Amino acid sequence: MAASPFDIKTVLLAKHAQHVVVIHFPIALCIAGVVFDVLGRWFKKQPLLAAAYYNLMGAALFTLPAVITGILAWRWALEGQQLAGLLLLHLLAGSLSSALLWAVAILHFRSRRKREATPGNYSLVLEGCVVVMVIVTAHLGGFLSGANGS
Repeated sequence: MAASPFDIKTVLLAKHAQHVVVIHFPIALCIAGVVFDVLGRWFKKQPLLAAAYYNLMGAALFTLPAVITGILAWRWALEGQQLAGLLLLHLLAGSLSSALLWAVAILHFRSRRKREATPGNYSLVLEGCVVVMVIVTAHLGGFLSGANGS
C-alpha cells in the first residue's frame, strides 16, 4: 500500500525529504536579498535595502536547518556512504555557500548597526560569489537527488 502524502509520519520521518524542502528557503531568500540589494543601491531606495537586509538575514539563518537536514539525509538516505565524488563536491560547495552567505549577512548587520545605508561596494562582489556558489551547490544537489536526470 502506498504512503499517503497527508500521513504525518511519512512527512516527518522521510529519510531525505526535509533537506529537499528546507533548502529552498535559503536559496530563495539569498537570491531575493541580492536582487533587492542591487536594486536598492541602483535606485537609492531605502525600502529595497531594508528588504535586502531581512532577506539576507533570513537566508543566513535558514542555512542552519539546511546544513543539519543535509547531514541527516547523508546519514539516513545515503546510509552514511563515503564522501566522494558529487556528494563530496556538494558538501564542500554547500559549506562554502553557507560561509559566504554568513559573511554577507554579517557585513549587512555591521553596516546597519553603524547606521550606514549599505556595506561597501565590495559586498556586491561577495554577494555575486554567494549566488554563484548557491547555484553550483543546487546543481550538484539536483544530480544527487536524481532531479537532474541522474
